[in-house]
This record gives sequence, C-alpha cells and structure tokens, in this order.
Amino acid sequence: MAGIPLYFVDLQDDLDDFGFEDYGPDCESMRISAFLDIPGQDNLTPLARLEKYAFSDNIFNRQIIARGLLDVLRDFSSTEDDFLTVMEIVVRLSEDSEPTVRTELMEQIPQITLFLQESRPQFPRAFSEYLLPILVRYLTDSNNQVRKASQEALLILLEQDLIDQSDLEYRVCPILLELSSPENDDEFKVEAVNIICKMISMLGRQTAEQMLLPRFCELCSDSKLFQVRKVCAANFGDVCNAVGQESTEKYLIPKFLELCSDSAWGMRKVCAECFMAVSYTTSSEMRRTKLSPLFINLISDPCRWVRQTAFQSLGPFISTFANPSTAGLYVKEDGTLSIRPPTEDTQYSKDCSSSSAKCAAPSQISSSKDPQASPMDSITGISTLEDDGNPGRRLLGSNVSGEGRPPDVFNSFLFWRSPLPDITEELELLPVESPLEPDPSTVPKSCLASRDIEKVLQSLQGHMDDPDVQAQVEVLSAALRAAELDSSPQEENKQPLEEPTPTTCTACPDTEEPTTCVACPKTEEPTPTTCTACPNTEEPTPTTCTACPDTEEPTTCTACPDTEEEDHSERTVPSEDPIPDNEAPVHNDSLQEEEDTMNQEEEKCKIQDVVPQPLLDQYLSMTDPVRAQTVDTEITKHCAYSLPGVALTLGRQNWHFLKDTYETLAADVQWKVRRTLAFSIHELAVILGDKLTAADLVPIFNGFLKDLDEVRIGVLKHLYDFLKLLHADMRRDYLYQLQEFLTTDNIRNWRFRYELAEQMILILELYSPKDIYDYLRVIALTLCSDKVSEVRWISFKLVVEILRKFYSNGETELGINFINELIVQFRHSNKWVGRQAFAFICQAVVQEECMPAEQFVTHLLPSLLSLASDPVPNVRVLLAKALKQTLLEKAYFTSLGNPHLETVEKTVQAMQLDRDQDVRFFSATEPKRPLTSSTSLEQSVD
Repeated sequence: MAGIPLYFVDLQDDLDDFGFEDYGPDCESMRISAFLDIPGQDNLTPLARLEKYAFSDNIFNRQIIARGLLDVLRDFSSTEDDFLTVMEIVVRLSEDSEPTVRTELMEQIPQITLFLQESRPQFPRAFSEYLLPILVRYLTDSNNQVRKASQEALLILLEQDLIDQSDLEYRVCPILLELSSPENDDEFKVEAVNIICKMISMLGRQTAEQMLLPRFCELCSDSKLFQVRKVCAANFGDVCNAVGQESTEKYLIPKFLELCSDSAWGMRKVCAECFMAVSYTTSSEMRRTKLSPLFINLISDPCRWVRQTAFQSLGPFISTFANPSTAGLYVKEDGTLSIRPPTEDTQYSKDCSSSSAKCAAPSQISSSKDPQASPMDSITGISTLEDDGNPGRRLLGSNVSGEGRPPDVFNSFLFWRSPLPDITEELELLPVESPLEPDPSTVPKSCLASRDIEKVLQSLQGHMDDPDVQAQVEVLSAALRAAELDSSPQEENKQPLEEPTPTTCTACPDTEEPTTCVACPKTEEPTPTTCTACPNTEEPTPTTCTACPDTEEPTTCTACPDTEEEDHSERTVPSEDPIPDNEAPVHNDSLQEEEDTMNQEEEKCKIQDVVPQPLLDQYLSMTDPVRAQTVDTEITKHCAYSLPGVALTLGRQNWHFLKDTYETLAADVQWKVRRTLAFSIHELAVILGDKLTAADLVPIFNGFLKDLDEVRIGVLKHLYDFLKLLHADMRRDYLYQLQEFLTTDNIRNWRFRYELAEQMILILELYSPKDIYDYLRVIALTLCSDKVSEVRWISFKLVVEILRKFYSNGETELGINFINELIVQFRHSNKWVGRQAFAFICQAVVQEECMPAEQFVTHLLPSLLSLASDPVPNVRVLLAKALKQTLLEKAYFTSLGNPHLETVEKTVQAMQLDRDQDVRFFSATEPKRPLTSSTSLEQSVD
C-alpha cells in the first residue's frame, strides 16, 4: 500500500465509538491496520489496492478512501488513464449504501472541484461529467445528513463561481424547481426554498428572473407551511437586490405586502428585519406611498416582538430616503461616498435654530400625539431665543444683513431658502418705469408688491428644475395671491363714502355690542366708526384701535381677530386729525404682508418633505419613557445608534426636528446610550456643519468629557476628528481640558492613556507651537513616564512629532527648551527606566529625522553618549542598538569629515568590550544574527 496517501485526521472519535478506546495517539500502525485491514498482497498496484479498499466490506475503509480522495487525485491524476480510474472509483463510491460514506464524499466535492480547475486544466469537463451529477442526485437523497452536505457544497461552489451558467440553468435549477413544487414533500420544499433564495443572489439577473423568481413568488404565498414563507421573508432583501428595481416593484412588493400582513407574528417580525434592504431597491415614490404606511403598521403591531424589531429597523429604513444631492454627499475619485465639507450654513436653518419656539421641535411633535411624553420635551430650545418682543422682526433683521455672500454670485442654496422679506434688496435693483415714486394715496403698496413679485416670478421661470426655486415660487405665488386679495378692499375705498353711521366703540365700557374698527387690518368694511357711548362727545369722531401699530398704549380691541381677550380698562383718545380712509388700510396691508410672510416661514420650519412625517414622528417618540416599558428597554440605544443616519437623511436644514431628541439621548440615564452618541458625535458634526456644531453639539461634547470612562473613550477616539471641525478660538478652549484625560476611573485602564497619546499626535497640527509648548508638552512628558510600556512607546512618537512641529515652524528656542526638559527628566532620572526612555527617544528622533542633524549632535548626542557608563545593562543595550542600528546608518554621521563620527565610533568600540554579553553583541561590528534598521521600538528590550 506504499505510495498511496491516505487522510487520517480526526479519527480518534470514530475509534472511541467503535471500541478502540485503548488506542492512544502513538498507535498509528495499529489504527491503519484496523481501518484498512491490510492482507499483505504486494502484487497489487496502488490504484488496484485503492479500488479494493474503496469497496471493502469495512465501512471505515470506505470512509477513509472518501475522505482522502483529494490527496489521491493529487498523486494519481497526472495521466488521463489514472485520472479516469480515480473518477470511476469516485462515481462508484457515490453509490455507497452507507450515508456516512456519501456524506464524507460530498464534503470533498468543493475541494476536488477547485483542485481540478486550478491544477488539472486538461480535464475541463471533469466536474460537469462526474461530480455535478453526484451533487444533484444528493439533493434528493433520502438521508437528511447527505442532503445537508450537498446543499452546503452547492452553495460553496456557487460562491466561488465554479459552476458554469449552462449547468446551473439546465441541471441545477430544474431539480430545485421540482423539489419546491407544491406536490412535493414539505421537508424537501423547505430545503429547496432555502437554496433558491441564496441562489437568486448568486445567479445572473436574467437567469434569476426567468427561472427562479416566479417560483419564489409562489412560495411567498404558500399558505400551508409557515417555514417556507419565513425563509422567503428572511431572504427577501437579497432577492430584491438580485432582480433589480423593476422586477421588485412589479412582482415582489405585492408579495411583501402580504408577508407583512401575515397572521403569524414571527413572519411579520422577519419582514421588519429586512425592511431596509427591501426599501433600498425601490423607487422613491414606491418607498413613500407603499412601504411607509406598511412600516407604520408594523410599528403599531399588537405583538411586542414585532414592534421591537420594527423600531430597531426604523432608523435604517429612514436612511433609505436620503438623497445624495440634497444630503451633501459626493463621490470621491476612488468611488467611495463621502460627506461634502461644510461651507456656509443656510440662513434658513439658522432661522429655525435661533427661533425654535416658532419651529416645530421634535418634542412638540411627539408630545402632541403622545400624552406620556417626557416633561423635558416641553422645553423647546428657549435658551437659544433672544427675546426682543417680536420674533418676527428678529427673523427679518437676521436675514436682511446678507453677510458673507459675495456680490453678483447666484447661489440657489443660500438665496432661495431665505424668507420672502430677504428679497427686498434684490427688488430694489429691478428696473422701474418711472424714476419718481408714485403717490401712496393713488397707488396702494399692495399693487407695488404685486408688480415686483410678478417680475421675480418671471425671472425664476428659467430655474424651475431646481427644487429650491420651485419652493420659492410657491411662496411667492401665495404672496401674490394675498396681495391681490388685499387690493380689493382698497379699490372699494376709492368709491364715495355715504354719510357716517354712528356706531359704538368697543373700547368704551358702556357699549353693549362689539363693532369693528377701521384701524384694524382684518376689517372688511372701511366705514368710519365713532364713539357714541361717551357722554362728552359732541360730534362723531373717528377712533383708533390700540392694537394697531400706530397706537402707543398696549390695550386691545375686541374687533381685531388676533386679540385674545377684551380690555375695557381704558378708552381711546380721539384723534384731532381723522385718518383718511384710503391711507390707513395701505399701512395695514404692508404689515399684514409681513405677518403672512413670517407665518409662511414658520410653516416651512414645521414641514419637511424628505421623510414621511409619520415615520419621523415615530422615530422621535423612541425617547419616550413609555416606549421602554411597552416596546424595548434598549429602544433609546437603537435610536442613538441610527441618529447620524437620520440626520444625514434630513439634512442640516431640518436639524431642528432632531435637536431635542439628541439632547434627550445625551442626558439618558443609560451610559450605553451616551456612549453610542459619543462614538458618533464627530460624524454628526460633519453632517451639521461648523455653526450648528458650535451651537448644539459642543455643549453635549463638553458633557461627555466629564462622563464615565466608557463614554469618554468615545469622544477621545475621535477627538481630532471633532476638534478640526471647530473654529480656532473655540478649539483652543480644549487645551485646558486635555490634561483631564490623564485621570481615569480605573488606573489600570492604560488603553485610555494610549488612545490619548495617539490623538495628541494628530491634533498637533491644529495648534500653534506656542500652545503646544504651554499645554501639550506637559502631557507628553507625563505619558513618557507611564508605568505601561505600550503607553511609553506611543508617547515617544508623540515627543518626536512635537519636536518636528517646533523645528518645522522655525521655533528653535522652543525646541531647545523642550530638549533640555527631556534631558533633565529622563537622562538624569534616578530610575533606569527613565534613562532607557531617553535612549528610545534619541533613537526615534534620529530615525524620523524630525530635527536638523546639527541640532541633534549639539543638544542630544552628548547626553546620549554619556549613557555608555550607565550601571544598568539594559540602558547600555538600548544605547548600543541606537548607535549601531540607527545613528550609524544615517549618511550625515557616516560622511567623511564629520567631527562627531570619531566620538561615536570610540563609544561603540568601548561598548564592544563591555562586561555584559548583550551589550557586546549589539555593539559588535558584525553581529551573529542580522538586524535591520526597520526593527521597531516595540521589539527592543523593555
């Protein structure tokens, strides 16, 4: 039997099961005899002996042959005759009556197929003619273990693309369709549908649509077996991705609607899990009209497990509504999707954030629907308001300035998002027919506004493809209609007035009937009213309404629709000069136009069209304490996890919807929720831009800095990413707080200090050399003296980068001062670890060339060479390695005429005679084992 390789791995369990407990691992010859039953027939060829044992009556012999087929093929398939002989044995072995033999054989099929493809290209049809028929036949094997092995082998072959497309279409797919037919056995049907679902994503789109998609749709409606529908639902997202959007919307979405309404709660739960994957392959209209209402039903499902899964998938589902063009994304040259760097924040988002009482905050939306909303939800960003008595005027004033906008540059994102009053500067530039201003008594202001608005609308017709322009056109159209309605009463005012009818004034305490006042902007009939209830009145005099802008006393008139309650405390003082009827309404129309504009902007803040509002409302309600009791105790963690994706989907202009929710999550009692936010706050800062980050994220970031270590590590890991997004003045404030990271709840948490050193290396570029010397230098020196070697090693790199910062910016004096501190603290340290650290630092300085060589030999080299007389061998070993492996490898020190070369060589020669063997070894001219300059600091002796 010599020359035939056999596979004897993992057979000890088989031995134990069949009475071979006494055979130990050293009884290999006895195991071979027991399994192969060698009769000593030396006249048989190796292949003949292989055939003999492949069909032996001993089951274990056949198992070993099946398990070792790959090795047999490697040694006996070089010629065509030997290859055919082995393949015939494989075919006959596949018909073995013992299931374990067939299972062993099937487990070898993927490896044999790969070997034949790579090493035996001269037999291209071997798999198709010999192995594939075995695989297909085993899919219908009566033994469950054999079928499972064949299914796994088929999937492996599909993943590695080892089956021809024609074989898939004409040999594999037909057998799967047969197994999944309604009249077939239930067990076969469940197994077949599992393979079909996985095969669809591996096949070509055309093959999948033509051959497997119709059967998949039938299986989704299988009312007999819950397991079949569940498998279909679990793979629904992959199937949708494989067949594309058109087939998904035409064939699969109707089936998905049925599965989401299935009577079994387990089915609905699986549908909720794959909802995001299904949504990705549908159009925006289908996602909004069909899937969104369907998802709302899952969130409101009577089964708690379905609701729990739906809320976990809510954030990812909302992220599928993201529009890359409006979300600020762009594709890099390498094909990756990245967030566009923030430019100027829109004035619109500034307005919403600065007057959050006017904008619909997330807490207001959720609390209006849920009476159990948190009391914190009622606080809607009041601290951000500047109370000057007129929020509308504040909005107007903040928009008119137009700072930061270059002249004669049209930017639709900055321009068309502004409120209507913000276009007054542009309207003044429009050409007018006459250089003289018309008489207000003859031409009402509403008419002028109508003309200007019409001109602006005409100028916008060429930009209707921009969604921002379309939104502005809608606003302007509404303003134009309001101006036209306001002009109708003014036309009536031009007609002759009849004799004044004495009516009562509601400002007088003796009146019984409330009547209207012509000074109010909402009056319908411009008839002058007089006060007949006053006893001292001799003749009818027109009275004014104290609620109107021209009055000085803060009393209200019940005739004005905007007043809340009647105020009869004071009487109005009759005006000496009556206000002409055709002028008072003109002033009121202008005020009304301004109020309407403000109302429109407030409504815009309350409305977003990116995500269906019911979905957003449900997401915002995830912070409601009631949800934790009725849905999931960790629902807030899922909300925090998906919040950056939701924020990116909505865009920074809709951040006010999420602001309160984010603040609620940041104050959550569960540290895991705060930790999740801490790890993603830098990504959210990129999405929001610098202005919103400074206003809304910086306070939360500061709170995380004082939190538990489990939360602080989140902001520490991305400290550089967050600080670089802040303005220089705000960034500088954190110089005072970096030292707080040296203090941890657990002194053994050395990874915290390691992460601090890594982040400090990155943030050096954000600060000036003076700030680095004043604040970061002390932290670096402290980390270099850490008790943990890993922290010290990374800190040595930090020291190198600090020196590079000083010298690259011409701050030689700061560099020299820092070097002197290194010498005092480490070279003259009482502990040998400190002196060893000095050798490490010098070696890293030379290796990284962070400072001029002249500066090194002047300020560091003498102190480094003095370590040759250190009493601790470990220090001298590090000196020898620094000199031989780094210093003398640099061209500056080996160049002829270098005055320092002789000093270095004398030190090395003296160390070659050192009493310590290791020092002599590393300072030797030709060490016994090679050492390269790439040897890292971590490989040095601690």
